[in-house]
Amino acid sequence: MSSMDPEALAHELLAALSRGDTNITPPSARDASFDLAAAYATEEAAVRLRRAAGYVTAGRKVGYANKAVWRIFKLGTLVWAHMYNDTVRFADAAQTVALSVGHLSSPKIEPEIVFRLKEPLGPSGEIDAQRVLGSVEWLALGFEVIACPFPDWKFQPADFVAACGLHAALVVGAPLPIDTSKVGPLAEQLPSFKVKLLKNGQVGAEGSGKNSLRSPALCLGELAAAIAREPTAEPLAAGDLISSGTLTESLPMAPGETWEAVVEGIELPALTLRCEP
Repeated sequence: MSSMDPEALAHELLAALSRGDTNITPPSARDASFDLAAAYATEEAAVRLRRAAGYVTAGRKVGYANKAVWRIFKLGTLVWAHMYNDTVRFADAAQTVALSVGHLSSPKIEPEIVFRLKEPLGPSGEIDAQRVLGSVEWLALGFEVIACPFPDWKFQPADFVAACGLHAALVVGAPLPIDTSKVGPLAEQLPSFKVKLLKNGQVGAEGSGKNSLRSPALCLGELAAAIAREPTAEPLAAGDLISSGTLTESLPMAPGETWEAVVEGIELPALTLRCEP
């Protein structure tokens, strides 16, 4: 059991992220017993601190949504952290958001599928994409912006969770409402659709829905099941936004750049992010 105090560590990591620090020693490098249980206790302390400061949780972001990575880090499932009302931004009518990134700790960008739940989603036997989508109000193309207080982006999964999942911002594009007629087609499209991530008009990375645990819908189902197995975790709730894992590799970003995500094989418009100082 880790001897590190969750609230003190949450204070430290929140302050480091807000300052844009990149020189914080990962908790796992300070204490070999710092594990995921200690990390979730730290992340929950960060939630309490942010709520006490007046912020509202908006949902969850997913990390390590790739079973090959699970084998490398000896994980049994994905991990998660909270998002907040001050970190979520919605695109305008032109599908564009301007975001200040100059203060962030070595920021990177990830294109993701974002879900909004219309009802609580819990475990129910085998994870099924259509069952999961039946609990979703809408989905959208999004960008998650992540920032890392640890040197050279080197950390363990427990460090990732403790540092609020490295979450800096979520940019959400136009929502695609999901009714019963769309559940079946979307369940088929989500594993196979393609995405291109462009920096200043040039393709920087390509991916597909299968990169998020074979399908973003399956990733959402796995998240609900994993949260249900964590004794102290708050369950997912109606209205929660879920950022369901990156569809391409994460790429470094900087002020002055324009990023665009373009998809093929699913009914979602392109999304643009302008990076400001």
